[in-house]
Amino acid sequence: MSVSTMKTAPSLIQEILSYLGLANKTAAWGTLGTLRTFLSFTVDKDVQRLLRAITGQGVDSNAIVAVLTNRSREQRQLISRAFQERTQQDLLKSLRAALSGNLEKIVVGLLQPMAQFDAQELRTALKASDSAKDVAIEILATRAPPRLQECLTVYKHDFQVEAEEDIKSETSGILQDLLLALAKGARESYSGIIDYNLAEQDVQALHQAEGPNTEGTWVLLFTQRNPVHLIRVFDQYQRYTGYELEEAIQNRFHGDTQVALLSLASVVRNTPSYFADKLHQALQETEPKYQVLMRILISRCETDLLSIRTEFKKKFGKSLYSSLQDTVKGDCQSAFLALCRAEDI
Repeated sequence: MSVSTMKTAPSLIQEILSYLGLANKTAAWGTLGTLRTFLSFTVDKDVQRLLRAITGQGVDSNAIVAVLTNRSREQRQLISRAFQERTQQDLLKSLRAALSGNLEKIVVGLLQPMAQFDAQELRTALKASDSAKDVAIEILATRAPPRLQECLTVYKHDFQVEAEEDIKSETSGILQDLLLALAKGARESYSGIIDYNLAEQDVQALHQAEGPNTEGTWVLLFTQRNPVHLIRVFDQYQRYTGYELEEAIQNRFHGDTQVALLSLASVVRNTPSYFADKLHQALQETEPKYQVLMRILISRCETDLLSIRTEFKKKFGKSLYSSLQDTVKGDCQSAFLALCRAEDI
C-alpha cells in the first residue's frame, strides 16, 4: 500500500461507515476516536519530559502538547499521579503556572477526569447567558448513561448542589422540562425489536400535540424514546404529514425551546453530524469560539471524532483539519490539530 493510499484510507472507511449507518457506533471498529492508547507508554519517561518542559529555560509548550495529545485520558491520569509521587508537585497546578490563555485551558481539559470536565462545562452553561443553554443540551443528550451519571455525581461533589437544582433555578418552561428529563438519564435502550405500533402511536401523538398544554408529549418522546425508534418516528411523520418533524418544531415552538428540540432532533438523526455543525459554526465566527472547539475536540477525541471529521468534510467540502489550520491562531493551534489528528483528502 502506498503512502498516499494509507493517508486516504481512514477517511474512505469513515465515508463508507457513514452511509452504512455505523459511523456513530464505536463498537463497529472498537473506537472511532482520533486519540488512542499509546502502546509504547512509559510513565516515567513522560514525567521526566514534562518536568523538563516546565522547569527548563523557557516553557517547552510543544513538548507538553506532544505528550498530552498522544496519550489516552487514562494514561494522562497515570502521568499526573506519577508526577505527584516523584516530584511532590501537582502536575495540573504546575502546568497552569507555566501556561496561559487558550493553551492553558486545553491542557487543563486534557488532564481533568472526563466527568469533572463535563461537570464544569455543564455548570458554566447553566450559569451563563441563555445563549449557552445549548451546551447543557449537548452534554446531557450526547453522553452515554454511565458517563452522564458520573458527571452528575461529580457536579454535586464539586459545586455542592445537584445539577437538577441548578436547572430549576436557571431555566424555565419547556426548556427546563427537557433538561430535567435528560438529566434523569431515563432514555430507553434499543432492544433490537422494532415496535411498529408504538411508532405509529408516537407519530399520531406528535401530530396532535399542536395545541396548548401539549408540550409534555414532545418532552416525553424526545427524552425517553431510543434513537433508533425516534428515527423511525421521524421518517413516518414525514410520510404522514408531508413535511419533516423539524419544520413542525419551527412552526410550533420559539426561542430556547425551539433550539433545544432542533438540537435533540439533530443528535438523534446523526450525532457526528450534529457535532460537525457545531464545530463549523464555531469556526465561522469573526473570532473562533475556542471554548466550543476545545469542548468538542477534547470530549470526542476518544470516541467518535473520526466520524465527526467525515461528516464535516461531507457537509462543508473542506476538512476539519484544514479549517482549524486556517482559522485558529496562537499557541493552541498545535493542540487542536493534534487532537483532530490528520487531514481528510
